[in-house]
Amino acid sequence: MVVIGAGIVGLATARELVRRHDDLRVVVLERESRIAAHQSGRTSGVIHAGVYYRPGSLKARLCVAGSRELYSYCNEHGIPTARNGKLIVATADDELEALDELERRGQANQVPGLRRIEAEELREIEPHATGIAALHSPATGVVDFARVAASFAAELERRGGRVVTGCAGVSLSAEAKSIAIDHPTGTIRAAAAICCAGAWSDRLAAACGAPAEPRIIPFRGAYLRLKPERRELVRGSIYPVPDPDLPFLGMHLTRRIDNEVLLGPSALLVGARDAYRLERVSPRDLAETLTWPGTWRLLRDHWHTAAGELGPAASRKAFVGELRRFVPELRAADVRPGPAGVRAQAVARDGSLVDDFVVHRTERAVHVRNAPSPAATSSLALARVIADEANELIE
Repeated sequence: MVVIGAGIVGLATARELVRRHDDLRVVVLERESRIAAHQSGRTSGVIHAGVYYRPGSLKARLCVAGSRELYSYCNEHGIPTARNGKLIVATADDELEALDELERRGQANQVPGLRRIEAEELREIEPHATGIAALHSPATGVVDFARVAASFAAELERRGGRVVTGCAGVSLSAEAKSIAIDHPTGTIRAAAAICCAGAWSDRLAAACGAPAEPRIIPFRGAYLRLKPERRELVRGSIYPVPDPDLPFLGMHLTRRIDNEVLLGPSALLVGARDAYRLERVSPRDLAETLTWPGTWRLLRDHWHTAAGELGPAASRKAFVGELRRFVPELRAADVRPGPAGVRAQAVARDGSLVDDFVVHRTERAVHVRNAPSPAATSSLALARVIADEANELIE
């Protein structure tokens, strides 16, 4: 069995397979020189509790189960976590209806300890924050997901699996009783392949005969970080009430497991699937974005939101200004540059942003077509779903 992609989902899936099948040889191929090089290693590290997701969806079910399992796994393997909680804060009356809907979803998803609080209690939990009401999620926490991914890889290798890095340019072709995986140094034949390729998942899937839809469109998320002397402004995580029509959670403030406080991220459509620098452009990536009908329909339907992202992307003052409505003491002088990540967002042909995990199967291959946040939180539970799909190809 070959797993393509050594992000946290690919490694969790490989681990799940070797735990299920003692005699199964599993090899993970990774295009980069290290594991967790993309989405898995470039997040704020939030362990989501399951508040946002439509009840009954894969995201809802797997996030709630996955967060519980992740805390248990980290405790068992000595990986530090902190349940420092999250506030989802309404700052105006016109946000209260959306906050009500989030509360309904959270209760339906059985999010542990979730409750509605008013302004006075909000200040008790986050003394420097302000708002008229909030949801408090005490089960939300933080972890270093790159460290979790490394632990998954180590467990895989202890059970006889392998992780091969620096293996870019992989292509797949199904055969009668196997699948051929071509890579820069040769060809591997396996009973089946599982593609957890993140930003490149649609290409591998389409090459194996899966539908072209959904297409991955890259959104760059840039963070700022608070200077050490101003970290007392944030104890846990402070989030806005998100736009219910979009799968983005909005710019927020989060104290990470290393006690850095990150602000952001922005969400800017960019010209490469690895555009960690804003000026990075890949002609192929850009062409695939611009020729996809869903891109233009997305921009048509959400042009106002897209235009609103330009200010924070261009100006530190505007970036901080977005977050001052939650923490009024925050100033542009309090921050310095932070990391950046690229969200591999699946977009349908009609311009809708795919708002759930998507797993497709083709002949002798399983493809994870959409696995943005909360995929890292959900990784252990999501791995079981993927492995279940693969079981039918192995047997």
